[in-house]
Amino acid sequence: MAKKDKKSLPPSGAGLVRYFEEETRGPKLTPEQVIIGSALLGVICIALRFTVST
Repeated sequence: MAKKDKKSLPPSGAGLVRYFEEETRGPKLTPEQVIIGSALLGVICIALRFTVST
């Protein structure tokens, strides 16, 4: 039987990834702001659907 060479990677936080360490550009939004913005966009789209006639 052939030997299988197992190459293992060094342990890095037991599989946990820390995404918050990287700072990105752009606006910082809370989850509440995203939900409110989505709801407002939906209301505007529905209002436009009923007010614009083709």
